[in-house]
Amino acid sequence: MKSSEYLDRKIETATAKETAALQQGLLASQLDYLFARSEFYQEKFRTAGICRKDFRSLRDLARFPFTTKEELRASQMAHPPLGRHIAADWRDVIRVHSSTGTTGKPSFVGITRRDAKIWTRLTARSFYTQGLRKTDVVLHAAGLTLFVAGLTSKDAIESVGSVFVPLGTGASEKAMTIIPLLGVNAVHCTPSYAAYFADFVREAGRDPRELGLKKLFCGAEPGAGIPAVRAKLEKDWGARVTEGLGNADMAPIIFSECPHQCGMHFNGPEAVVVEIVDPETSEKLPHESGVTGELVYTSLQRECVPLLRFRTRDRVQVLGTSCACGRTGFKLRCIGRTDDMLIVLGVNVFPSAIKEVVAGFSPEATGEIQIVLDNPGPAVAPPLKVVAECCGEPTASAALKSAMERKIKALLSVSASVELVSAGTLPRYEMKGQLVKRTYEEKAPLAAEARHG
Repeated sequence: MKSSEYLDRKIETATAKETAALQQGLLASQLDYLFARSEFYQEKFRTAGICRKDFRSLRDLARFPFTTKEELRASQMAHPPLGRHIAADWRDVIRVHSSTGTTGKPSFVGITRRDAKIWTRLTARSFYTQGLRKTDVVLHAAGLTLFVAGLTSKDAIESVGSVFVPLGTGASEKAMTIIPLLGVNAVHCTPSYAAYFADFVREAGRDPRELGLKKLFCGAEPGAGIPAVRAKLEKDWGARVTEGLGNADMAPIIFSECPHQCGMHFNGPEAVVVEIVDPETSEKLPHESGVTGELVYTSLQRECVPLLRFRTRDRVQVLGTSCACGRTGFKLRCIGRTDDMLIVLGVNVFPSAIKEVVAGFSPEATGEIQIVLDNPGPAVAPPLKVVAECCGEPTASAALKSAMERKIKALLSVSASVELVSAGTLPRYEMKGQLVKRTYEEKAPLAAEARHG
């Protein structure tokens, strides 16, 4: 494999033994830092009866306690702005990002200059893995302000030598104008926006392929790795679709897909230790093909807000441990979030899995869905209510409705009641799509949400 295929060949092609040795040394230093600088972890370790000498090898990491998002929120509420888990001096913080969870309250993440440098390189490596090259002109059609993958993506893409066009969100009309003017050939966005923008271009009387895009770098939500969804996006745009996965509290992009498109490679062994655990028992699982579980992250070189065994709630499946591209980072696909999981008569099902089944009915269906919950989950009384768009007349599509219900039952072991609606009925989103509609919280009609452009 040519060295030009890698941004950091030594790291990207390291053996398991080399990676373990690197991580063990870095984690030992990070633990020294936590024991000395973090009041949050000092207290957690005392409570758990953990001492610094309890860590002698990577295997010992499993003896340390998990960190949860709820703990981080409580830490920040009690000690604003960055909580008791800040381990750097405030005067050394150069930037603050935030994410908004289900509570609607912002969760802040600070970085030092050294943190920013590591984030930039890791994110650049992730884009490079997806096929970004110096000759590319990239339109950033995602958040650019407090969003962790905003300014970091700017720094990363520019560091490769590519042209960065900071469009942001809510500017589809402008995007349609500037893409041909600037020779834009790549877009960084959510898969929801890639689908929305294709519809927007068609409604303007144009074919999305006319814009000449060749690469779609997608992330921030599951979707681009779903075969039927990917196939539709690639058909719409005539472009290759790859995806990345990150975490607001750990790093913007930690996994990303190479052009072979067979799962997202782990790209950051010098920045993060990745564990996969059983979300029910917390048992550590091996990085082997077919394994499913929850991602758990540990910082290796973080100064501002380092985290140890942070439970991401991202549910993933390992797809492989080798690749034709030569990268040795294991590959996975994100199935969904454990806190989005629904339980129907004891069967676990993720909204993204329902979307994958429905998307497989293209071209009779657009692939757009919403799951309607009349009561709080995760337990849902059958049948699961699914609204799906069809490309014909809904009242004349009884066969399609029945076929979808049978396929959901056959593949996911869940009984569903499918309601077909006309194409374009369901809301489209420029950032993360919302596959679940909670009627017990919101009584507005299903199609009442405005489309933005």
